[in-house]
Amino acid sequence: MEDLVRYGLKVAENLGAEYVEGRFQSDVHETLVLKNGVPEVSSYVKLRGISIRVLYRGSMGFASTNFMDRDSVKEAAEKAFRLAKAVERNLNPKIELSEEKFESRRLEVKPKVDFADIDLESKFKTLIEIDRSSMSGAEEAGGKLPARILTLNCSVTEKTVINSDGADVHSTTPKIALNAFLTAYHPQKGTAQRYLSLGETAGWESMEKWKPHELLRSEASILAKIVLEAREPPSGKLDVVLGPEVVGIACHESCGHPSEADRILGREAAQAGETYLKPDSIGMKVGSREVTVVDDPTIPSSFGFYLYDDEGVRARKRVLVKEGVINEFLHNRETARRFGVSSNASSRANSYDREPIVRMANTYLEPGDYSLEELLEDVKDGVYIKKFMEWNIDDRRFNQRYVGLESYRIEDGELKELVKNPALEVTTVGLWSAVDAVGKDLEFQAAYCGKGDPMQGIPVWTGGPSIRLRGIVLR
Repeated sequence: MEDLVRYGLKVAENLGAEYVEGRFQSDVHETLVLKNGVPEVSSYVKLRGISIRVLYRGSMGFASTNFMDRDSVKEAAEKAFRLAKAVERNLNPKIELSEEKFESRRLEVKPKVDFADIDLESKFKTLIEIDRSSMSGAEEAGGKLPARILTLNCSVTEKTVINSDGADVHSTTPKIALNAFLTAYHPQKGTAQRYLSLGETAGWESMEKWKPHELLRSEASILAKIVLEAREPPSGKLDVVLGPEVVGIACHESCGHPSEADRILGREAAQAGETYLKPDSIGMKVGSREVTVVDDPTIPSSFGFYLYDDEGVRARKRVLVKEGVINEFLHNRETARRFGVSSNASSRANSYDREPIVRMANTYLEPGDYSLEELLEDVKDGVYIKKFMEWNIDDRRFNQRYVGLESYRIEDGELKELVKNPALEVTTVGLWSAVDAVGKDLEFQAAYCGKGDPMQGIPVWTGGPSIRLRGIVLR
């Protein structure tokens, strides 16, 4: 396929393109769905194709084809060039790309257990066993799980990115994800729902590593107890301890998305929303000194793992918020040039026929030194929100709300009874400024982050340790 990609570059260069980028991408997806113990969906999808992106007189054109022959690639290159040429007179400001160092690399993540070595029957058998474990967990707590959906996704992505500036990167990455949606019910006390997502860049060995039978049994037991035992939460100004799951989604939504440079420039306003950050917000204080939020695609086995982005730029750790201060934005080559910096390799596409755009990878709060017990012991009256039931945030990523699921009352430094759905309504600055201590219990959760038009869902991790907030209002 590399020869076809290079051929596409040559066609566009001969037409007069100043810059050409070609990408071959193959995605193989296997999805299994188990609903209430019954296999419901088994699908196998393979998508592959070549895209060509060209820059001509400050205008960008993009086209793709899923036909792997020279005539089709030539047609895609010619179409991308025509698109760029058609609008170049009316485009202002003109598009320019940052200067970067490029490499030639071959990268492969090799699974310990290949997905193909586990037959379909065995995969469904594993899901059925996990489902039974979850029901047992709920029953042991005195409850029931009338609705259960388990989804298993196994995929392998192969990419080749070549551009006229010298990039030549080939990568192969397997990914696995297990998602569970559980509903606990009691006829007098109502329902509670739990969504859980695990994901890694790895093979089938992750299913053994995660110990999903034990995990789902525990999750179901806690969910049943929430329905049966949880009391009304306190309200007013309290000290609050947030668990890693809540911290992770807050980092992703209130620090990661606002830091996307294309969003800051207004490109996402009519699609995924705006941001409270401005082009001159570097140095703006948004939290206490204990708060450092990073986005790092290079974490081995992470769900958002990559070492080179889809523009061929080498990836690195990005420090979005450093000791409470906005430190850098997420950039592709276009936005980096606009801001006068280098790209930090944030350009990703989820399919061969999608243009790479600015994306997160693994966004999390860096851990501190406190144990959970130490975070709790100095709280006289408060709430520990370990896991969330729901969240929402406004278009500017400033006003947000997190509703707790597994949550406990804190009295004199000790965890007491379960409390039902405490709601934290706060601004981004209010949330991070209230942090006075950060735990060392760093954890990650898998997710698919959506952005763009057409929509592009990409694998990411959200994460962080537990944190303590002082004087936060609960509703």
